[in-house]
Amino acid sequence: MEFKGIKQTAKALANKDISVQELHDMYLQRQKKHAGDLNCFINDTSALAKNQIQVAQKRINDNQSSLLTGIPLVHKDLFCTQDIHTTCGSRMLENFVAPYDATIVKNLNNAGTVTMAKANMDEFAMGSSNENSYFGAVKNPWNHSRVPGGSSGGSAVAVAAGLVPIATGSDTGGSIRQPAALCGVTGIKPTYGRASRYGMVAFASSLDQAGVFARSAQDCAYVLSDMCEFDNKDSTSAQVEKEDFSVSLGQSIKGLKVGVIPEWMDSLPESIKLTTEKSIQKLVDLGAELIEINLPTAHLAVSAYYVIAPAECSSNLSRFDGIRYGHKCENPLDLNDLYVRSRTEGFGEEVKRRIMVGTWALSAGFYDAYYRKAQKIRRLISEDFANAFDKVDIIAGPVAPEVAFEFNAKKDPVSMYKEDIYTIPSSLAGLPCLSMPIGLVDDLPVGLQLIGNKLQEAKILNVAHQYQQDTTFHKLVAEGYHE
Repeated sequence: MEFKGIKQTAKALANKDISVQELHDMYLQRQKKHAGDLNCFINDTSALAKNQIQVAQKRINDNQSSLLTGIPLVHKDLFCTQDIHTTCGSRMLENFVAPYDATIVKNLNNAGTVTMAKANMDEFAMGSSNENSYFGAVKNPWNHSRVPGGSSGGSAVAVAAGLVPIATGSDTGGSIRQPAALCGVTGIKPTYGRASRYGMVAFASSLDQAGVFARSAQDCAYVLSDMCEFDNKDSTSAQVEKEDFSVSLGQSIKGLKVGVIPEWMDSLPESIKLTTEKSIQKLVDLGAELIEINLPTAHLAVSAYYVIAPAECSSNLSRFDGIRYGHKCENPLDLNDLYVRSRTEGFGEEVKRRIMVGTWALSAGFYDAYYRKAQKIRRLISEDFANAFDKVDIIAGPVAPEVAFEFNAKKDPVSMYKEDIYTIPSSLAGLPCLSMPIGLVDDLPVGLQLIGNKLQEAKILNVAHQYQQDTTFHKLVAEGYHE
């Protein structure tokens, strides 16, 4: 199967070379063949898709279609989809049916997309490997014994295996960029506030941000353009004009100043370092200028993040008490027993661990010593990035410290948390970040991270697009998924 981009597919649909139904059925056949082995989907949306196909085809017939009209996608299963289960990969929400659409779901529905499934994920978006789902681990198409990365692993795998051309994800500390890198696709997390969080089940409210997976930066730009706009239902939504991120694609990057952080490069394994350096050199070949920069407090980011994020998780997940909605234990003895057993049975180990850590960090005796100090570090990291962007246009560096690792390889939480060492700093600063494929190491994908200043999504998308115009790494497909 040749994986066509959105623009090419939209042209075929507009010219009636293929119908929306035929396009849907083509991807449906691939899903029937591969999705079960990969375990990348949770909830079926066939009834919704049937209606969306008809609507999309009518728009095309009436010459009222847009680029995304009729394009199949999957949504990460933390975005509410009306009258469809939204589980967050958790037993706690196993039977929850959303009564409304999340704003980004509504926006993409309005653009004419066809929702084919809900994607598997780490429970409540807590994880870096997609081993923490109540519905089982997601497998990496490049090697089924390896993790796809998390928490948006199901979405990344669906695109990497060619089960859909595009997918939504969410990124709190690296949950789009890391699985994009480990699965060999392109993924972007926009500036915090660019995409509405309304209808996205919260993990850490000051960090969570919706984003996109696709094979190319160009396709990410198309989807992000329709997905992002100011939303008065979300108090953290950025009050900026709706932007077409594809307009600046094709601009030369000659003279672009690219920041490189030596400490990050030197900490990589030699094979990944060499691949990363080659990709950055390609940017130089395209006209960019390299400038070494320093982020003095970035090494504290993981420690600060794993105080702030669990604290917000503890607060957000307190709503799941076995009373209003979510899992409820059988025959509780009293109110306390209802709370304890419902939450014990409903939450997985990693979620319970983070709730406990966050509750502890917010307690009276430790709030100043840990939570307040972590927030001060967060501010310092933001200032470091602001100072860096006085000197450079974008920052380029690694996404993950290793390629996709084997299941159950990380025996303790700290080793797993360190997988996000390069993605967390920019998340704490609320910056737009992108991961793009740059080659293989030991037959497994490696990604390059591009970090932009706030609201500079178009700039990093253009840099990635220019790179992908001159390389073919984003077109690589795992063995067994070509047809």
